[in-house]
Amino acid sequence: MTGNNLEQIKKNLGCSMSRRKFLGCMAAMGVLASIPGSLLRPMDGQAGNGFEQGLEIFRNACPRNCYDTCSIKTFVKDGVIKYIEGAPESTFTDGGLCVKGYAYTRRPYSPDRIKYPMIQDQRGSGNWRRISWDQAMEIIAKKLIEINEKDGSMLGLALAKYSGNFGITNYAVEGMMTSLGYTTRLIGTPCWPAGIDAQNYDLGDMWCNDPEDMANARYLILWGANPAWNSVHSMKYIYAAQERGAKVVCIDPVLTQTAVKADVYWEVETSMDGALALGMARHILDQGLYDRDWVRNNSIGFDEFADYLRNEITVDWAAQKSGIPAEQIKNVAEEFATAKPASIWIGYGLQRHVNGGATVRSVDALVAMTGNVGKSGGGARYGHLRTWGFNYHALLQPRPEGSVGFLGADGPLGDFDFSGDKVDEYSDRPLNMNKTAEEILTTDEPPVRVLWVSCKNPLSQDFDRNKMVEAFKKPELIVSVEQFFTETVELSDIVLPVTTLFEEWTVNASYWHYWLSINEQAIKPMYETKSNTEIAAALSRKMNELKPGSCTYPTEIDPREWMIKEFNQGIYDLFGIDSWQDLKNGPAKAKMHPASWHDLKFGTPSGKYEFKSELCAEHGHQALPKFKEGRKPYDKLRLLTPHTKFGIHSQFVNLDWMEEYNPKPFCYLNPIAAESRGIKDGDQVKVFNKIGEVQLEVKLTDIVPPDVVMMYTAWFRNNPYNCQNLVDDTSSDMGAYKTGAPGVAIHGQFADVVKV
Repeated sequence: MTGNNLEQIKKNLGCSMSRRKFLGCMAAMGVLASIPGSLLRPMDGQAGNGFEQGLEIFRNACPRNCYDTCSIKTFVKDGVIKYIEGAPESTFTDGGLCVKGYAYTRRPYSPDRIKYPMIQDQRGSGNWRRISWDQAMEIIAKKLIEINEKDGSMLGLALAKYSGNFGITNYAVEGMMTSLGYTTRLIGTPCWPAGIDAQNYDLGDMWCNDPEDMANARYLILWGANPAWNSVHSMKYIYAAQERGAKVVCIDPVLTQTAVKADVYWEVETSMDGALALGMARHILDQGLYDRDWVRNNSIGFDEFADYLRNEITVDWAAQKSGIPAEQIKNVAEEFATAKPASIWIGYGLQRHVNGGATVRSVDALVAMTGNVGKSGGGARYGHLRTWGFNYHALLQPRPEGSVGFLGADGPLGDFDFSGDKVDEYSDRPLNMNKTAEEILTTDEPPVRVLWVSCKNPLSQDFDRNKMVEAFKKPELIVSVEQFFTETVELSDIVLPVTTLFEEWTVNASYWHYWLSINEQAIKPMYETKSNTEIAAALSRKMNELKPGSCTYPTEIDPREWMIKEFNQGIYDLFGIDSWQDLKNGPAKAKMHPASWHDLKFGTPSGKYEFKSELCAEHGHQALPKFKEGRKPYDKLRLLTPHTKFGIHSQFVNLDWMEEYNPKPFCYLNPIAAESRGIKDGDQVKVFNKIGEVQLEVKLTDIVPPDVVMMYTAWFRNNPYNCQNLVDDTSSDMGAYKTGAPGVAIHGQFADVVKV
């Protein structure tokens, strides 16, 4: 490892290197690949555009559901990945990866990887045996033909898919479903739907400033966001803003690693963020610090909003609700209103409440009334899909002639729905992804007979796990497409091994930054793994062999050619490239203005920023961004289940390399709450509520408030821990408008703790 490599790792870990971390990073950088007798074996890739010190270089991209969507350079020798690094051509990735990213090289070579198609003799028994791809496809195809003949449609086939791989060609899974007929789709998103709706009501779309533009902010509020863990590459822009004199305020119920880097930290009462934003807005109004010209020229409904603030909101009320002293609210409100440009990063946890959409609207209003929308260094930063204008060739497949489907008012949506505006006589049958267990248990005529799971781990990530276990008993056949034996695979009948990012061709865009990266096949698929596009083709071959015309998906595909088919002239123009091959020289950045809404032409019905949204009212919400109460407590402590630094949802934590850092789960409890329960640091405790329980070791810490118990969401390969035992599927207030289903009040949960 070169000195530069080591410095880069230090830079991205944000701390000094202990021996253990150093060894972990050495491993993640590929040094273990050279150990004699290792599990690595040669696999030649199809791509390759250069050599460096005897190593062939490939371009890859992290496809996980992460802000950073890192551009990666992969170094291969003799068909084995030696190490990876962040692509230096991307000013966002800037040559470095996070600790999860450096562990990627372990993924294709993990001894725990699923290597072949397998079938389980009795679901949940653990009696797995290897079968061939042909046998697996025949079992599945015969079942699909059977349910079609029994029901007269393919609605008995349901798809559970979300964010395990956002590579564009992986929409082949949805395309495969379409090519079979009208099916049932679990739609929506557990991640960010309430906030998406809120920004659509206020601004007409979800569109954030370039994160690299944060360096231009003179005042920055990180509201419910923890980029030090979840978007490490964004931190350098926050630091740059600080170095230029900007004040950084972090608002979070938990003292995060980001919070300790801020100039001001507010430990807000969970779910009372809306009250805090409105209290700040009231003070700005009283002091005459709002931007009169901006609201007059670029918005509607401000006068009604101002009347609401004067009549129903006080700073003292906001202080009582949020737990932040009134004087501090006034001081920060004045600083935010007068430091132009000022910006707020709205974290996704902020909207995972029964009042989450209303809260985001209140924060949006705070940014808009101070005239910080449409400005470089400003903005209400949430996310965007402005760089996702691909062809969706893998997704948009025809249905078999004569297909019969669902007769309903609306078909499926989803936050990444790119199926266009075409309206057919029938549609797929939409079920709420955020109530997967309930939907499977209660859906009938026809019931969910076959469940296809891909890019998703519902037993680990979806809500009310005990109910999910019951739901997984109902389908006649469950097929999982996976890389590891997850909890979902354990309750499946057939598992199909899928490729890692290094073994497939695709292209990746971000919902946060403005960069585009190609993902080359750096090594040939190991064992008998196939990409999602290849699995779809294999199923189509068998379907048409058994029943000609039953599946329209092409039976023979070239994954590289299918990746190429996702590009169009619009993408080339947006990113300033002549061909997809230009991306083999490095990622490209969209030629977009760094400030969203810079032309002040909004996507709302009025074309202006809407403090008062009639569309929002038509959808059953309040027209103004008024305060809405959070979920009423039903137990003694609030339960928070945020993301860990060492994983993304159920991914990465299971890797043996990551266990060096994160060997087992803990719950985190304030010493005050622990003392009243007779609990000491390191005790085994039971965290329980009305739907389930979890037993694990406790760590006492004052980073969480006395009324909170916190556990991180994760899937451990050798530990039954699952925080979804305690999280029910209560909906958030918004999300149905743009994603087809409301979100989930993930942080509107409660529990208690006892020593065991």
